[in-house]
Amino acid sequence: MARRASPILKRLIQPSPTPLQPFLRSVTYMPRPGDGAPRPVTLIPGDGIGPLVTNAVEQVMEAMHAPVYFERYDEVHGDMKRVPQEVIDSIRKNKVCLKGGLITPVGGGVSSLNVLLRKELDLYSSLVHCFNLAGLPTRHENVDIVVIRENTEGEYAGLEHEVVPGVVESLKVMTKFCSERIAQYAFEYAYLNNRKKVTAVHKANIMKLADGLFLESCREVATKYPGIKYNEIIVDNCCMQLVSKPEQFDVMVTPNLYGNLVANTAAGIAGGTGVMPGGNVGADHAVFEQGASAGNVGSMKLVEQRKANPVALLLSSAMMLRHLQFPSFADRLETAVKRVISEGKCRTKDLGGDSTTQEVVDAVVAALD
Repeated sequence: MARRASPILKRLIQPSPTPLQPFLRSVTYMPRPGDGAPRPVTLIPGDGIGPLVTNAVEQVMEAMHAPVYFERYDEVHGDMKRVPQEVIDSIRKNKVCLKGGLITPVGGGVSSLNVLLRKELDLYSSLVHCFNLAGLPTRHENVDIVVIRENTEGEYAGLEHEVVPGVVESLKVMTKFCSERIAQYAFEYAYLNNRKKVTAVHKANIMKLADGLFLESCREVATKYPGIKYNEIIVDNCCMQLVSKPEQFDVMVTPNLYGNLVANTAAGIAGGTGVMPGGNVGADHAVFEQGASAGNVGSMKLVEQRKANPVALLLSSAMMLRHLQFPSFADRLETAVKRVISEGKCRTKDLGGDSTTQEVVDAVVAALD
């Protein structure tokens, strides 16, 4: 008489799921009572294309009935000398902010409002996730890089003065405290997200004290995470390696200026700044925005044609939903955006199409069903 296979044996001998038939997760996390209450989020539409792409997020959030609502501040612009106190108070209260791009004046002694906001809220870690999207052709495949950048000091300390006419001194500030905490954040991120390697980017061969302090901190923290591989790379070699073999990188931890350059390079390799999500986080607050530098923020042509790419901010808002512990909504939003990109029927000009922002939004909303 034939024997019946046990349930365990059946699971062992059945074919592995294909990418089109993934294992279905019935539970993502156990919520605490009251976790489903809608959360307030401060919204700064920003300049140029900012209002277009933040409005896209608002529409998609409403369509998916996400448990968030926005406190909107339209009067914040990049040419202001400081962030209005009521906006700072709103972010301190809500703990979370979604922000469009703010134009940073070039020269003229006007400080960047983006930098001022990070310092005011001590958003010491910038995270940009650069990865290939299915259906979007790029020069390299298997790119999945997370750039974690120290956000409060280094060359962005803002300590500049004219020593004598024609001679300007700009101070780069590096501290043990800030170097250790960004290294700790990078390794903690790698550990919690099952990443295998952390690479520290530096220029300690030239800036032996400043970048040497950064490397010393990274090495000390690395000893506490024996399951994660740690290595180091000089920033100029890093840029060359990024454009030739980006798949070798996993998590990268960098001082302030290098992180800006590395994140934008990685974003360009993986599909462009218009599709890369990111955020800035500190111990108490988080601000989510387009991951890599929004060079098209002030493009009046895009504003007039209403053809700004909302994908980066939509994916950043998915990161925000995970931060708020709404993982199912984040998964649903990410899946819809990736489906639209994969199908290729609705893309803005930077991705090789001619769609408007609203057409992309409509496609994402349709993909939510």
